[in-house]
Amino acid sequence: MADRYNIGETKTRPGVHFRRESGNELNLTGYEDGIVAIAFRANWGPLGEVVTIENPADIAAIFGDDSVAGSYTKLLRYIFQGGATQIKAVRVGSGGTKASITLKDTATTAADVVTLTAKYAGTRALTVTIKDSLSDASKRECIVYAGTTELCNVAFDKGSAGEVDAIVAAINASESAVVTASKVASGNGELASVAQATFTTAGVSPTVQNTDYDAAFALLEAVNWNVLCVDSEASAIHTLVRTFINRANDAGLMGMAVIGEPTSVSYATRKTDAAANNSENIVYCLNGFKIGDTTYEGMDAAAVAAGLVAYTPSNSSLTHTVIQGANEVVGKLTNAQIIECLKSGALVFTASSSGSVWIEQGITTLVNLGDKDAGWKKIRRTRTRFELMTRVNQNCEPVIGAVDNDSNGRATVIAIGQGVINAMIAEHKLLSGTFYEDTNNPARGDSAWFVCDVVDLDSLEHIYLTYRFHFAET
Repeated sequence: MADRYNIGETKTRPGVHFRRESGNELNLTGYEDGIVAIAFRANWGPLGEVVTIENPADIAAIFGDDSVAGSYTKLLRYIFQGGATQIKAVRVGSGGTKASITLKDTATTAADVVTLTAKYAGTRALTVTIKDSLSDASKRECIVYAGTTELCNVAFDKGSAGEVDAIVAAINASESAVVTASKVASGNGELASVAQATFTTAGVSPTVQNTDYDAAFALLEAVNWNVLCVDSEASAIHTLVRTFINRANDAGLMGMAVIGEPTSVSYATRKTDAAANNSENIVYCLNGFKIGDTTYEGMDAAAVAAGLVAYTPSNSSLTHTVIQGANEVVGKLTNAQIIECLKSGALVFTASSSGSVWIEQGITTLVNLGDKDAGWKKIRRTRTRFELMTRVNQNCEPVIGAVDNDSNGRATVIAIGQGVINAMIAEHKLLSGTFYEDTNNPARGDSAWFVCDVVDLDSLEHIYLTYRFHFAET
């Protein structure tokens, strides 16, 4: 009879001895690049909620525009401009007022019958149209606009005695409606037509305090993303970002944050602020660039850079990556200043010999290594390491409680870890690596210790040339 054997075990009786292990055909979870998280202010949209956006065309419908002060939806466009494929957006703030309008009936002395209230607090200017449907004679339509943009169109039954109840029921049952409806009175039951009537009670945007960013970060900690940015250039908010990303990464998040300050802040201050972060988790944009006539610096440059960092896979470097469409460096630096900035852990935009605007070197703000190696100074190598840890962690998680803590069970974990390493070697993200049991910490009880020992790849960033010339008279 065949029997099972464990690694290292020899049998006394002759026969067939077997054991099972996972091979290279393990169905391992990969890694998704291109996801940026942002905490920002807007004049429209849900508060205290993570909203996933995958298309720049959806931004205005969800979060309004940045035509009014205190609204920064432009940053979402800049993130996509940098290359992001998905945004996890949280609108920050609390309180505020929702815009509203009360509709009247068609009586000679018109009565208030239905109140429409915006779903979200904010200053976004709304108008409403009530009209007969052109496609269905039995229906009327309630259309809500922001400027000339149609936000929603809800059809309801036409009828002189029941339109009030019909519009309330139709709007409140519609998932696409951006307003809610409440009945004020029955009136004569027939709604008066209006054409883009302005909401009579204007909305007020929520108030925003530093604690609102902390609340947004707590929400974002529960979802997956690669890079975080914010709509602020204030040092107090940047401190919150740094505190959050460092703590969250210690808890297993494995993300980076990109921040920036405008060139109106003195060069010396910006350089000092960059170095003060001193973290492999933070990228600091010290200057900016122009695309056409639009200037990108501070949080604007950081948003583009966040999209670019998230988009760039960990087998590629951001060093000398060209900013698409950029035609001018904002806050130009001398050669000596560029060197100072790189030593201070600042990401700087410079001009190539052909005149393109690019990232001088893809670095984090880590300047004092402590017990870390210099690989953490590079965005590429940091992202590679985060990716490795994320992939190993995620792929090992399903075996928790599902295998025994014996040689076979631990062999399964080793196969998973080595499988991730081998995959990342094939993807040109690692040079080599092995995954094995930690001999200094033998397995016991329900615990086992492993070592993931890898060499991650860097890009060729320095070429040293020697030109040797010979002169000989013939």
